[in-house]
Amino acid sequence: MASSTVPPPRPDRPPRPNLAFRRLRGQRSPAEFAALVRRAAREIGEQVSCDARYVGRVEAGEIRCPNYAYERVFLHMYPGRTLTDLGFAPRASVRGRGARDAEDTPRAHATSPACATGDAPGASETPGAHEPYDTQNPYDTHHDHEESDVLRRAFMTRGGATVAAASLGPLGLAHDASAADRPPHRAGASEAGALEEAVRRIRLLDDRHGADGLYRRAAAPLRAAYALLDAGATRQATADRLHSGAGELAISVGWLAHDSGRFDDARSHYAEALATARMTGDQALEAHAFCNMAFLARDAGRPREAVRAAQAAQRVARPLGSPRLMSLLALREAGGWAGLADRTGCEQALAQAHALYGRGSTDADPEWMTFYGEAELAGLEAQCWSTLGDWPRAARHAGRAANLQDPHFSRNIALYTAELADDLARWGHPDEAAAAGMRVLDLLDQVQSSRIQTMLAGTARVLLPHRRAGGVSTFLERHASSPRMA
Repeated sequence: MASSTVPPPRPDRPPRPNLAFRRLRGQRSPAEFAALVRRAAREIGEQVSCDARYVGRVEAGEIRCPNYAYERVFLHMYPGRTLTDLGFAPRASVRGRGARDAEDTPRAHATSPACATGDAPGASETPGAHEPYDTQNPYDTHHDHEESDVLRRAFMTRGGATVAAASLGPLGLAHDASAADRPPHRAGASEAGALEEAVRRIRLLDDRHGADGLYRRAAAPLRAAYALLDAGATRQATADRLHSGAGELAISVGWLAHDSGRFDDARSHYAEALATARMTGDQALEAHAFCNMAFLARDAGRPREAVRAAQAAQRVARPLGSPRLMSLLALREAGGWAGLADRTGCEQALAQAHALYGRGSTDADPEWMTFYGEAELAGLEAQCWSTLGDWPRAARHAGRAANLQDPHFSRNIALYTAELADDLARWGHPDEAAAAGMRVLDLLDQVQSSRIQTMLAGTARVLLPHRRAGGVSTFLERHASSPRMA
């Protein structure tokens, strides 16, 4: 982290409010607009720590010119405009001013032209922003208090999320921080059962409503679960159930973080589950943790790690005797090979996944794999072909996935349809892509997933040059006016 001894700037004149930038924010709150900036950064592989305070400082004129990372993000958000159009001063006019505003500097670990011109390192970057993992992670996981308030308001006012809030209460596990911090009594079978039910409930709600509104609610039951482990159990069998349940709950909460774009949080939860599995020798839990770690690595742009995690999961899972589990793990490996642009490796892993799936289900299949059917198989294969740039094949599998999916899995239907829309758009079928995009927008009233919203935003950008095609302008207008999760 950069030194906090950097002196504050001493402007030679009072800052002039940036009215142009303020107009761009429109009716959104500063925190909501900051979330849009971070989302745009993720879309182009940048990592910025934009929050409501940064937006306020820009609008107040305290930041006369953004650093290079923010410049790329703003110009991506508003194509065709210059920094001057956005209300900023020309970069040449602010060079050589000595120490720059803490928020108005590039990351210390990045090599940028700004560093070469004497601009001082930032003094208040996001905690942990200089860790090696974060330099590889294209997703910024900065969350300020105001953004948290926005998420909580959205969680409590959206219909599906209100159901989720109510559903997490009567599980016998604390869902408020103060209760979670109280030392529990030694756990018995009832607490183990409540923990297992919490895992099922969270998975059910995620299937129906997506992750964004659930993540913060689910973290408190997880703290309570590990407090139960610390307190001990009355019997060894109960202790084993508690460890398994806590590990599965950590994976479920990690998935909620993963699906809502909080990749650092997800990595931490998955690692916690993996440690729990290894302490107790729980091979099923270890395979599950590696499975999700492979998926996370793929999404975070670390395909080689995805391959290795998937292969580790297969080694652990092989003695469990579940062909369906091995099929899913082969798909995770295929996704990693696709990310490495290794078509042969991807095709071999896909063939293995299909062969294993064809062996059918068994009593050894884990309970958490209820989502894995023909639709998910087709959906994950579609993602592989999309990564490889084979848009016709990707669109065919994504359409099949959406058609096969059980109506209960609202989130997955939205996900597969969003994948279909993007594949069709990139294949050169704008009308069909717009129609699929409209179906996704219809589902977003009940599904809250940053992953899906990011995919849909990418599709909208691809369709912009085709705005005059039938149905495309209608989709673009509706997408632009639809609410976004912070």
